Amino acid sequence: MILWVLLVAVALGGGIGGSPAVTVPTDVASENSKPIVVVDVEEEIEVVMETGELNPNHYPAQRAAKVVQHYLNTQHGSPYKVFGLGKVFKAYAEDVPGSGRKYQLELSVDEMVHKQVKIKTSAEVIFPREQTHPPLQVHVPSDDDFLKINTSVQEEAFYQQYKTNQSLFAQNLPDSYGHIEPEHVPFWHLGIVVSSFVMLNQSTEETLYNMAQVANVTQIASDEDLLKFEYDVLLHDMVSQDIIAWKVLTTWSPPEGVKILTMEKRDYVVNDLKTTLL
Repeated sequence: MILWVLLVAVALGGGIGGSPAVTVPTDVASENSKPIVVVDVEEEIEVVMETGELNPNHYPAQRAAKVVQHYLNTQHGSPYKVFGLGKVFKAYAEDVPGSGRKYQLELSVDEMVHKQVKIKTSAEVIFPREQTHPPLQVHVPSDDDFLKINTSVQEEAFYQQYKTNQSLFAQNLPDSYGHIEPEHVPFWHLGIVVSSFVMLNQSTEETLYNMAQVANVTQIASDEDLLKFEYDVLLHDMVSQDIIAWKVLTTWSPPEGVKILTMEKRDYVVNDLKTTLL
Protein backbone atom coordinates (compact mmCIF):
# COMPACT_ATOMS: atom_id res chain seq x y z
CA MET A 1 0.00 0.00 0.00
CA ILE A 2 2.83 2.35 0.83
CA LEU A 3 4.25 2.20 -2.73
CA TRP A 4 0.83 2.99 -4.19
CA VAL A 5 0.22 5.74 -1.69
CA LEU A 6 3.51 7.39 -2.60
CA LEU A 7 2.42 7.46 -6.24
CA VAL A 8 -0.80 9.14 -5.13
CA ALA A 9 1.21 11.60 -3.09
CA VAL A 10 3.24 12.59 -6.15
CA ALA A 11 0.02 13.17 -8.09
CA LEU A 12 -1.89 14.93 -5.32
CA GLY A 13 0.87 16.03 -2.98
CA GLY A 14 1.22 19.68 -3.44
CA GLY A 15 -0.33 21.70 -0.80
CA ILE A 16 -0.67 25.62 0.32
CA GLY A 17 -1.84 29.35 2.88
CA GLY A 18 -1.66 34.24 5.07
CA SER A 19 0.92 36.75 6.09
CA PRO A 20 3.59 37.66 3.54
CA ALA A 21 6.50 36.54 5.74
CA VAL A 22 7.01 33.88 8.37
CA THR A 23 9.83 32.61 10.58
CA VAL A 24 9.77 28.89 11.31
CA PRO A 25 11.74 27.36 14.19
CA THR A 26 13.91 24.37 13.38
CA ASP A 27 16.41 22.31 15.32
CA VAL A 28 18.21 20.98 12.26
CA ALA A 29 21.27 22.73 10.82
CA SER A 30 22.35 21.56 7.36
CA GLU A 31 25.96 20.93 6.41
CA ASN A 32 27.87 23.67 4.62
CA SER A 33 30.91 21.85 3.35
CA LYS A 34 29.60 19.24 0.91
CA PRO A 35 28.25 19.61 -2.63
CA ILE A 36 24.55 18.93 -3.00
CA VAL A 37 23.87 15.45 -4.36
CA VAL A 38 20.65 15.01 -6.35
CA VAL A 39 18.65 11.89 -7.11
CA ASP A 40 16.44 12.42 -10.18
CA VAL A 41 13.43 10.35 -11.27
CA GLU A 42 15.72 7.88 -13.01
CA GLU A 43 17.71 7.43 -9.79
CA GLU A 44 20.86 8.93 -11.33
CA ILE A 45 23.09 10.91 -9.00
CA GLU A 46 24.52 14.21 -10.16
CA VAL A 47 26.23 17.16 -8.55
CA VAL A 48 24.61 20.51 -9.33
CA MET A 49 25.93 24.03 -8.92
CA GLU A 50 25.14 25.37 -5.47
CA THR A 51 25.48 29.08 -6.13
CA GLY A 52 24.11 31.32 -8.87
CA GLU A 53 21.39 30.41 -11.33
CA LEU A 54 19.99 26.91 -10.76
CA ASN A 55 18.29 24.44 -13.05
CA PRO A 56 14.59 24.85 -12.09
CA ASN A 57 13.98 21.11 -12.46
CA HIS A 58 16.81 19.95 -10.25
CA TYR A 59 16.65 19.10 -6.57
CA PRO A 60 17.94 22.35 -4.97
CA ALA A 61 15.39 24.54 -6.75
CA GLN A 62 12.57 22.03 -6.29
CA ARG A 63 13.36 21.65 -2.58
CA ALA A 64 13.15 25.39 -1.98
CA ALA A 65 9.93 25.60 -4.02
CA LYS A 66 8.32 22.83 -1.97
CA VAL A 67 9.07 24.84 1.17
CA VAL A 68 7.13 27.73 -0.38
CA GLN A 69 4.24 25.35 -1.07
CA HIS A 70 4.18 24.19 2.55
CA TYR A 71 4.35 27.80 3.76
CA LEU A 72 1.36 28.79 1.62
CA ASN A 73 -0.66 25.86 2.95
CA THR A 74 0.04 26.91 6.52
CA GLN A 75 -1.14 30.42 5.73
CA HIS A 76 -4.17 29.83 3.47
CA GLY A 77 -5.04 26.11 3.58
CA SER A 78 -8.39 24.69 4.70
CA PRO A 79 -10.57 21.62 4.09
CA TYR A 80 -11.57 23.28 0.81
CA LYS A 81 -8.38 25.08 -0.19
CA VAL A 82 -5.10 23.28 -0.80
CA PHE A 83 -2.18 24.48 -2.90
CA GLY A 84 0.28 22.38 -4.83
CA LEU A 85 3.53 23.22 -6.56
CA GLY A 86 3.00 23.87 -10.25
CA LYS A 87 6.27 24.77 -11.99
CA VAL A 88 9.52 26.45 -11.08
CA PHE A 89 10.45 28.96 -13.79
CA LYS A 90 13.62 30.47 -12.34
CA ALA A 91 15.79 29.82 -9.30
CA TYR A 92 18.85 31.56 -7.94
CA ALA A 93 20.93 30.68 -4.86
CA GLU A 94 23.52 32.60 -2.89
CA ASP A 95 25.25 32.50 0.47
CA VAL A 96 24.28 35.33 2.81
CA PRO A 97 26.74 35.85 5.67
CA GLY A 98 24.99 35.73 9.02
CA SER A 99 21.79 34.27 7.56
CA GLY A 100 22.49 31.13 5.53
CA ARG A 101 21.58 30.11 2.00
CA LYS A 102 19.06 32.30 0.16
CA TYR A 103 16.98 30.99 -2.73
CA GLN A 104 15.08 33.41 -4.96
CA LEU A 105 12.34 31.75 -6.99
CA GLU A 106 9.78 32.41 -9.67
CA LEU A 107 7.15 29.67 -9.58
CA SER A 108 3.51 28.81 -10.04
CA VAL A 109 1.16 27.12 -7.58
CA ASP A 110 -2.16 25.39 -8.25
CA GLU A 111 -5.25 25.36 -6.07
CA MET A 112 -5.89 21.62 -6.02
CA VAL A 113 -9.43 21.25 -4.66
CA HIS A 114 -11.31 23.15 -7.34
CA LYS A 115 -8.54 22.87 -9.96
CA GLN A 116 -9.35 26.25 -11.43
CA VAL A 117 -6.71 28.59 -10.06
CA LYS A 118 -3.06 28.83 -11.12
CA ILE A 119 -1.06 31.59 -9.49
CA LYS A 120 2.38 32.77 -10.56
CA THR A 121 4.41 34.35 -7.79
CA SER A 122 7.92 35.07 -6.61
CA ALA A 123 9.30 33.87 -3.29
CA GLU A 124 12.42 33.91 -1.14
CA VAL A 125 13.58 31.06 1.11
CA ILE A 126 16.52 31.31 3.52
CA PHE A 127 17.87 28.09 5.01
CA PRO A 128 20.11 28.48 8.06
CA ARG A 129 23.55 26.89 7.68
CA GLU A 130 24.72 27.37 11.24
CA GLN A 131 22.96 27.10 14.58
CA THR A 132 23.79 30.75 15.22
CA HIS A 133 21.89 31.84 12.10
CA PRO A 134 18.19 32.81 12.19
CA PRO A 135 15.76 29.91 11.62
CA LEU A 136 14.20 28.99 8.28
CA GLN A 137 12.52 32.00 6.71
CA VAL A 138 9.99 32.27 3.86
CA HIS A 139 8.84 35.46 2.20
CA VAL A 140 6.10 35.81 -0.44
CA PRO A 141 5.61 39.42 -1.60
CA SER A 142 1.79 39.48 -1.77
CA ASP A 143 -1.17 37.46 -0.50
CA ASP A 144 -3.71 39.13 -2.79
CA ASP A 145 -4.12 36.35 -5.35
CA PHE A 146 -4.42 33.67 -2.66
CA LEU A 147 -7.03 35.63 -0.71
CA LYS A 148 -9.24 35.97 -3.79
CA ILE A 149 -10.11 32.26 -3.67
CA ASN A 150 -13.44 32.21 -1.84
CA THR A 151 -14.46 28.92 -0.22
CA SER A 152 -16.51 30.41 2.62
CA VAL A 153 -19.81 28.70 1.70
CA GLN A 154 -18.33 25.18 1.69
CA GLU A 155 -16.27 25.84 4.82
CA GLU A 156 -19.22 27.17 6.82
CA ALA A 157 -21.38 24.17 5.86
CA PHE A 158 -18.57 21.79 6.81
CA TYR A 159 -18.02 23.59 10.11
CA GLN A 160 -21.70 23.50 11.08
CA GLN A 161 -22.01 19.81 10.20
CA TYR A 162 -19.11 18.68 12.37
CA LYS A 163 -19.71 21.19 15.14
CA THR A 164 -22.99 19.43 15.93
CA ASN A 165 -21.74 15.90 15.18
CA GLN A 166 -18.34 15.38 16.85
CA SER A 167 -17.85 11.66 16.23
CA LEU A 168 -15.74 11.56 13.07
CA PHE A 169 -13.17 8.77 12.66
CA ALA A 170 -11.53 7.81 9.37
CA GLN A 171 -8.39 5.95 8.34
CA ASN A 172 -6.29 5.14 5.29
CA LEU A 173 -7.01 8.25 3.23
CA PRO A 174 -6.57 7.18 0.48
CA ASP A 175 -6.90 3.39 0.83
CA SER A 176 -4.82 0.82 -1.05
CA TYR A 177 -7.03 1.26 -4.13
CA GLY A 178 -6.75 5.04 -4.14
CA HIS A 179 -10.31 5.49 -2.91
CA ILE A 180 -11.58 8.10 -0.46
CA GLU A 181 -15.24 8.24 0.57
CA PRO A 182 -16.71 11.58 -0.58
CA GLU A 183 -17.55 12.67 2.96
CA HIS A 184 -13.91 12.10 3.98
CA VAL A 185 -12.32 14.13 1.17
CA PRO A 186 -12.27 17.40 3.22
CA PHE A 187 -10.38 15.54 5.96
CA TRP A 188 -7.80 14.39 3.41
CA HIS A 189 -7.40 18.02 2.29
CA LEU A 190 -7.10 19.18 5.90
CA GLY A 191 -4.53 16.44 6.47
CA ILE A 192 -2.39 17.86 3.65
CA VAL A 193 -2.56 21.28 5.26
CA VAL A 194 -1.75 19.90 8.71
CA SER A 195 1.18 17.98 7.23
CA SER A 196 2.51 21.18 5.66
CA PHE A 197 3.01 22.63 9.14
CA VAL A 198 5.18 19.61 10.03
CA MET A 199 7.05 19.59 6.72
CA LEU A 200 7.74 23.33 6.87
CA ASN A 201 9.05 22.98 10.40
CA GLN A 202 11.28 20.03 9.46
CA SER A 203 12.56 21.24 6.07
CA THR A 204 16.28 21.75 5.50
CA GLU A 205 18.49 21.95 2.43
CA GLU A 206 18.70 18.16 2.55
CA THR A 207 15.00 17.24 2.58
CA LEU A 208 12.15 17.14 0.08
CA TYR A 209 8.81 16.15 1.63
CA ASN A 210 5.42 15.06 0.34
CA MET A 211 2.41 14.00 2.38
CA ALA A 212 1.72 10.35 1.55
CA GLN A 213 -1.35 9.34 3.57
CA VAL A 214 -3.66 10.17 6.44
CA ALA A 215 -3.32 6.97 8.47
CA ASN A 216 -5.97 8.04 11.00
CA VAL A 217 -8.02 11.11 11.81
CA THR A 218 -10.22 11.37 14.91
CA GLN A 219 -12.42 14.26 15.90
CA ILE A 220 -12.11 15.28 19.53
CA ALA A 221 -15.10 16.83 21.28
CA SER A 222 -14.62 20.52 22.00
CA ASP A 223 -16.68 23.07 23.90
CA GLU A 224 -14.92 25.89 22.08
CA ASP A 225 -16.01 27.33 18.74
CA LEU A 226 -13.35 25.25 17.05
CA LEU A 227 -13.25 21.81 15.49
CA LYS A 228 -10.48 19.70 17.05
CA PHE A 229 -8.81 16.72 15.36
CA GLU A 230 -6.01 14.27 16.05
CA TYR A 231 -4.17 13.26 12.88
CA ASP A 232 -1.71 10.45 12.25
CA VAL A 233 -0.01 11.35 8.95
CA LEU A 234 2.67 9.61 6.90
CA LEU A 235 5.25 11.81 5.19
CA HIS A 236 7.57 10.75 2.38
CA ASP A 237 11.07 12.23 2.29
CA MET A 238 11.93 12.01 -1.41
CA VAL A 239 15.67 12.31 -0.70
CA SER A 240 16.11 9.56 1.89
CA GLN A 241 13.03 7.60 0.72
CA ASP A 242 12.00 7.34 4.37
CA ILE A 243 8.35 7.17 5.41
CA ILE A 244 7.97 9.27 8.55
CA ALA A 245 4.95 9.17 10.86
CA TRP A 246 3.72 12.16 12.86
CA LYS A 247 0.85 12.63 15.30
CA VAL A 248 -0.61 16.14 15.15
CA LEU A 249 -3.29 17.72 17.32
CA THR A 250 -4.98 20.56 15.45
CA THR A 251 -7.98 22.89 15.50
CA TRP A 252 -9.82 24.58 12.68
CA SER A 253 -12.69 27.00 12.13
CA PRO A 254 -13.53 29.31 9.20
CA PRO A 255 -12.50 32.53 10.98
CA GLU A 256 -9.46 31.11 12.82
CA GLY A 257 -8.04 28.80 10.17
CA VAL A 258 -5.76 25.87 11.02
CA LYS A 259 -3.91 25.99 14.34
CA ILE A 260 -1.41 23.35 15.45
CA LEU A 261 -1.49 22.47 19.15
CA THR A 262 1.12 19.69 19.26
CA MET A 263 3.33 17.75 16.83
CA GLU A 264 4.97 14.45 17.76
CA LYS A 265 7.19 12.26 15.60
CA ARG A 266 6.25 8.59 15.87
CA ASP A 267 7.78 5.20 15.13
CA TYR A 268 6.29 2.95 12.48
CA VAL A 269 6.71 -0.50 11.01
CA VAL A 270 5.78 -1.81 7.58
CA ASN A 271 4.51 -5.39 7.37
CA ASP A 272 2.99 -6.90 4.23
CA LEU A 273 2.63 -3.42 2.73
CA LYS A 274 0.62 -2.27 5.73
CA THR A 275 1.81 0.46 8.05
CA THR A 276 1.27 0.16 11.80
CA LEU A 277 1.90 3.13 14.05
CA LEU A 278 3.54 2.33 17.39
